[in-house]
Amino acid sequence: MSNAFNRVTLIVCDSLGIGEMPDAAEYGDAGSDTLGHILASRKVNIPNLQKLGLCNIRDLALPSVLEPIGCYGKAALASSGKDTTTGHWEMAGIITKTPFPTYPDGFPSYIMEAFEKAINTKTLGNKAASGTEIIDELGQEHIKTGYPIVYTSADSVFQIAAHEEVIAINQLYSMCELAREILRGKDEVGRVIARPFIGTPGKFVRTERRHDYAIMPPPNTLLDQLYEAKLDTVCIGKISSIYCDRGVTKEVKAKNNMSLMDRTIDALKEDSKGIIFTNLVDFDMMFGHRNDVVGYAKALEEFDERLTETLELMRQDDLLIISADHGCDPTDISTDHTREYVPIIAYGKNANKGVNLGLRNSLADIGQTIAENFNLKLSAGESFLSQIN
Repeated sequence: MSNAFNRVTLIVCDSLGIGEMPDAAEYGDAGSDTLGHILASRKVNIPNLQKLGLCNIRDLALPSVLEPIGCYGKAALASSGKDTTTGHWEMAGIITKTPFPTYPDGFPSYIMEAFEKAINTKTLGNKAASGTEIIDELGQEHIKTGYPIVYTSADSVFQIAAHEEVIAINQLYSMCELAREILRGKDEVGRVIARPFIGTPGKFVRTERRHDYAIMPPPNTLLDQLYEAKLDTVCIGKISSIYCDRGVTKEVKAKNNMSLMDRTIDALKEDSKGIIFTNLVDFDMMFGHRNDVVGYAKALEEFDERLTETLELMRQDDLLIISADHGCDPTDISTDHTREYVPIIAYGKNANKGVNLGLRNSLADIGQTIAENFNLKLSAGESFLSQIN
């Protein structure tokens, strides 16, 4: 069987949920609706996403179109949890039954004591906080004492922030490696993250030398199988780190949505066969977690604008899939992720148009579709390739 498409571009709009799942209340997320609430907040101009079928998935403040050029549907998260690692692993065919631990009240003393002993110094922080806010709050004390800043978020993460002129970058990375070894068993967080910054009090800026130390995913992910089949796996943004760099033929770093789209467009201009896999992190990090509805809406409009060039660049044998990994409703009280369905849009110049993919039982359906296209098979998910091809 020949491939229906020679290349698939998978863009994950990090946190762009499309309404609460039936078990949302169990996660404290009853009524969550990231996309719905953003579109209801003001007039949001996203003509490309409308044309692709985003507003055909369900009733939204923006009207559906009569003849969408893409196929559209939504997927439930079959895994337990609502975080980046869980969503992306599931997309690649791995269902997580036990959610990764989170620490909304900070890390327990036995973890912090073991960490401080390992790095031979005290720490600051140890609470759930925004990364920019905590360096504004504790950056000056960090410079004065030399103690690293430890914090977490709604995600399953242990983050260490340090000024590059106070703690050298390699030393910060070493601290993260020590934390990664401590955080095992029931405390095995999804990621340990180095968060270096520079500047002076009131003008601190995080640098691009962030580094993630994730958990090694189980074997035979979508990326593993594509790699073994000698296909290209171009991973843009934080994708490579989510899978611990495994199954990756090319890692491309970028710092925000617009530079991530720049790199995605660059990759589309190159001759490759396989997958281009991008995570647009700003939706979650800059707007969802900060309850910034206006910023989220503007970021959606900016992404939509970049889709004009993306769609024009696609070859006849290209497929574009746009989805999300969880929700993060910026209109709710908390700044946490939200347990929501995620949208699925699939578009190709030679693909079927206007097909309703319906409600998918798992994000793994996305991975299984890509796998089937390349004559591979994942252990989870139902392909929708026959519906779009």
